[in-house]
Amino acid sequence: MDSGPEELMPRLLPVDECDLTEDFDPAVAPRTPQEYLRRVQIEAARCPDVVIAQIDPKKLRKKQTVSIALSGCQPAPEGYSPSIRWQQQQVAQFSAVRQSLNKHRSHWKSQPLDSNVMMPSTEDEESWKKFCLGERLYSDLAAALNTENQNPGIDYIKVGFPPLLSIVSRMSQATVTSVLEYLVNWFEERDFTPELGRWLYALLASLEKPLLPEAHSLIRQLARRCSQVRAAVEHREDERVSALNLFICLVGRYFEQRDLADSIEPS
Repeated sequence: MDSGPEELMPRLLPVDECDLTEDFDPAVAPRTPQEYLRRVQIEAARCPDVVIAQIDPKKLRKKQTVSIALSGCQPAPEGYSPSIRWQQQQVAQFSAVRQSLNKHRSHWKSQPLDSNVMMPSTEDEESWKKFCLGERLYSDLAAALNTENQNPGIDYIKVGFPPLLSIVSRMSQATVTSVLEYLVNWFEERDFTPELGRWLYALLASLEKPLLPEAHSLIRQLARRCSQVRAAVEHREDERVSALNLFICLVGRYFEQRDLADSIEPS
C-alpha cells in the first residue's frame, strides 16, 4: 500500500505498525482495533486529492446569495429627520400591531379567502410582485384609468391585493422572507409607492424575532434604500417622506439596527 498521503500529512495520533493475519480483508468489518486503524489508513490513501460535488442547479434558488453592504443610511436632509418622540410613537404602534397579529393569527388563517385570491407559491417571484403591486405597477405602466372608470369596483389584479390579515396569516416565515426579498429588490431600482409601503409594513410586522441572517440583511437593505430615496425628495412636505422615515425608524429602533437610525432631532 502506498503510504505517500500519510507521509505528507502529519498524524494527530501515533499508529504503530500492527501485525495482521494473512486473511485480513479490508472489505470486512474490523474485528480488532488494529484492523480498524489499518482500514482507516487504506481508505484515506484511496481518497482523491480533489473532490467535486455534483450539484443539481435546478434545486438551487435564484438570487440566493445574500449581499451585505457595510455602509449606513444616508443622512436625512435638513428638516426631514423625525423627532425622537415621533419615532417612539411609531415603534409602540408597530409593536402593538405585531402582538395583535400573533394573537389572532390562527383566527384569520382559518377565514376563507375570496374566490379571486390565488396566493402564489413561495418560489414564484414574478407572481408575488404582481400579486402585491398589481400588474400595472409591476409592468411600470402609467396607463390612464379609462378602463377602471368604465368598470365598477376594484380590479385587484391590476392594482394589487392589499395585505389582508387573512392573506398575511397564511404566509410561513419562509414565504414572508422571500416576498420581502422580492419587494426590496424591486424597490432598489424604482421609486416608493403606497402599494409597496403597505406590503413592506405587513411583512415587517410578520417577521419573527430573532431575525434570520437573510432577513437581517434585507431590512438593512430596505432602510438604506429608503434613505437614498428620501435624500432625493425635493420638498419635505412630500407624502413619501413620512413613509420613508417610518421604515428607517422601524429598522433602526424596533429591530435595533442603531447604526441605521436617524439622528435625534428635538420634538
